[in-house]
Order: sequence, then structure tokens, then C-alpha cells
Amino acid sequence: MDRHRRQALKSGGGLSLVALLAAAGWIDPAAAAPAEAWNKAAFQTHDMDSTLKALGDGTPVPSANVVFFSTPDIAENGAVVPVGITSKVPNTESIAILVEKNPNMLAALFEIPTGTEPAITTRVKMRETSNVYALVKAGGNYYVTSKEIKVTLGGCGG
Repeated sequence: MDRHRRQALKSGGGLSLVALLAAAGWIDPAAAAPAEAWNKAAFQTHDMDSTLKALGDGTPVPSANVVFFSTPDIAENGAVVPVGITSKVPNTESIAILVEKNPNMLAALFEIPTGTEPAITTRVKMRETSNVYALVKAGGNYYVTSKEIKVTLGGCGG
């Protein structure tokens, strides 16, 4: 069998499979497209104002009654601080975690797909005891709440 014909059959078979999966609704053709460039400038900021400007320039509204933390008050190891954030703001688009005293303030940014529960859980690295901010974007507006997390050395208090 001709080598070129064999290669064409293999390639065509793979494309057919992708087309069938897309037609069945099992995969999203847009998901196969290259991802958008990440916001490098936002992850290099050092304060709240420059972080907000890099993320889209909005003035956050204090929202402790609709944005909630599920995070310990004291973290025994600053290298792996568990942070959980839940948003009750309708149409939440993204959730960002900002750590005030870290060299770069923005620690994580999560895009929340439409129809998804706006809740995230992750671990961040913290240099020292600091305020941690949950910044939620919904409908073009920003909502923020904060919590102080104490980082101990060897778990002996802060």
C-alpha cells in the first residue's frame, strides 16, 4: 500500500472522529482552538490599584455578604495555604486571589464559565501574615472581600 495513501487514511480517520464527537455534543470545537494569551501584566503587579488596572480597571465594591472565604485563620505552612472562595454574586465571570504582602499581589485568577457554580478551592504561597483578597468580577463590576491569614513558622502562632 502506498505510504502517502496510508497517512491520508490515518489523518482522515482522526478528523472524522473529532467531527463526530463535535456533532454529538461531546466536545466543543472552540475548546480545540488555541487558548487566549494569559494576562502576564496582571501577575506582575505589586499593589491593588495596579492589579485592578491590569485586570480591567474597575473600582471594587466591598461585598462581605456575597463573597465568602473558606480559609483557616492560621496557616501553619506559608508554602501551601488553602484558600476557598464562593461567590453569591449573579453572573460571576471570574474570581481572583490577591495576597497583599506577596512580591506579586495576584496569586491566582479563575475564569468561571456560564452556568458553573462560582466556587474555587486552591492553595497559594504566602510570604508572611497578610490580608488575602477575593476579587469577583460579575457583569463588568468588581466585588471584593478580605481576610487576614496568619502564617506561622513551624505552627507556633503568629
